[in-house]
Amino acid sequence: MRILTGTATSGDSFRFEPLKVDAIGPTVFVEGEDLSRNITWVHAWTVTDGIITQVREYFNTSLTVTRLGNQSRSASSAITPLHCPSVWESSLSNRVGKSVPGLVLAI
Repeated sequence: MRILTGTATSGDSFRFEPLKVDAIGPTVFVEGEDLSRNITWVHAWTVTDGIITQVREYFNTSLTVTRLGNQSRSASSAITPLHCPSVWESSLSNRVGKSVPGLVLAI
């Protein structure tokens, strides 16, 4: 916790215990919780050649991942709607007992 936040913990340690792991292409989503601290978290790891090359982390946030769709544009339509299906959603954010912000991550 000190490394991540710069603050010391008071005797007990913060533990990252994954409860759910899913992969979509080179992105791995890892979700966990610490109910004693009222925290849920999601990590989005980018994996290249078996090595984690990027980590994004979200605390007490509901995360929805969408994939930007390629749609062909017809000559008769100047505006074509972009299709963004949901491919992954965090499931633990409602367990912290409070309202949390929602984010959309497009891959």
